[in-house]
Amino acid sequence: MDTARKTVNANIVQENGYTGKGIGIAILDTGICPIKDFLYPKNRIIAFKDFINNKTKPYDDNGHGTHVAGIAGGNGINSNGKYRGIATNCNLIGVKVLNSDGTGNASDVLAGLQWIVDNKERYNIKVANLSIGTNNTSSNDPLVKAVENMWDSGIVITIAAGNDGPKNHTISSPAISKKVITIGASDDNITANIWGNNLINFSGRGPTLECVVKPDVLAPGVNVISCLSNNISKQSNEIVDKNYFSLSGTSMSTPIVSGAIALLLEKYNHLKPDDVKLMLKKCCKNLHLPKNQQGWGLIDIYKLLSQEVCYARK
Repeated sequence: MDTARKTVNANIVQENGYTGKGIGIAILDTGICPIKDFLYPKNRIIAFKDFINNKTKPYDDNGHGTHVAGIAGGNGINSNGKYRGIATNCNLIGVKVLNSDGTGNASDVLAGLQWIVDNKERYNIKVANLSIGTNNTSSNDPLVKAVENMWDSGIVITIAAGNDGPKNHTISSPAISKKVITIGASDDNITANIWGNNLINFSGRGPTLECVVKPDVLAPGVNVISCLSNNISKQSNEIVDKNYFSLSGTSMSTPIVSGAIALLLEKYNHLKPDDVKLMLKKCCKNLHLPKNQQGWGLIDIYKLLSQEVCYARK
């Protein structure tokens, strides 16, 4: 996260006092482990809903959700700020819809999405982060309908493009929705093919089957060091120390954008989802890659918060 923050110009914004204070980010994932980066100096996990095991207290028996939450809103207290996330004072709402294997049923995801809509006023949920997806590429997917309903309710939704690239038509569902903000990974050349030295590009690419250009934006997604859940094995090669570990994927790129949106909504709390999407478009750095690889480009959080407010036309 120390490198990722520099890449997206988050440090300058944080130094100017923007922390996402009061903004609720819902993390639909494997859960959130109550670690110090979320609990001190105050508990920012303000709600937790478990659709897998029906537990009432926050936990994460896989680790993916905690890692994602740390990118979006960890304050890095266990690393003296080195591995802090983007919106370091946001509120986190954990919605567990994936099991200990990191998999789940669409019915649980749908229930989680509806729960967020039903509770958005109670917890001031402004952003929903979905670092999840399926290979259903039809716009008739019930998950697509559900996220579009959430968008229309006033919640900004960020969804991972998926890791099935580099071929065309590899955007996961519900990230194929033309309404939501779909996030791909920058620097996605991470490993050599076992058959040679050809680099594998994992970030999902458009267009969708409806010929919509996707992803919308890029953010760092390679070897991102973020929060480690207390419930997972400490023997992994990805472990950095007892508090942090490294993961790669568009799952990691997505909460960087979620955190950035929380900062934007802290500054301009009246913005609608379509306004946020337009302002994101105007802040990106063109990497001169194909549109269905980079969308509008690499997010620049300093530029995002420095620009004048833009409103999307209806």
